[in-house]
Amino acid sequence: MIRYRLLCKGCETIFDSWFSSSSEYEKLKKKNFLSCHICESLNVEKTLMSPNISRSITNNRNDAKSEQYDQIKKKLLDYQMFIKKNFEFVGENFAYEARSINYKNKKSSKGIYGKATMEDLKELREEGIDTKIIPWIKDNTN
Repeated sequence: MIRYRLLCKGCETIFDSWFSSSSEYEKLKKKNFLSCHICESLNVEKTLMSPNISRSITNNRNDAKSEQYDQIKKKLLDYQMFIKKNFEFVGENFAYEARSINYKNKKSSKGIYGKATMEDLKELREEGIDTKIIPWIKDNTN
């Protein structure tokens, strides 16, 4: 097995993925089976990776990274809670609803959140409609 650090050229997300071999990566890439888990773009490439180092050397660093990860995850969950309480969820209709609010000048309207493709977001920005992307953590806690 081999692990590659991948970069999505669409949304600039960096993530790791395992492959049975380097030729398997190349075969999947050629057939357009590699996609970004955030924006679903097929424009995914390998990026630089650091070599594996013995665990005994990296334990302290991993503990710090784990603590940093937990802090970031908590902050994202706090943001999500704020958004859920203060904005209206429009699901897959985000682009349509954003245009409706913008073109009908509904300035007093409650803000919205939902899902949109990278193409939808690009078109909204070209139309002068301000949007933001935040990572969304699925609530799998009991």
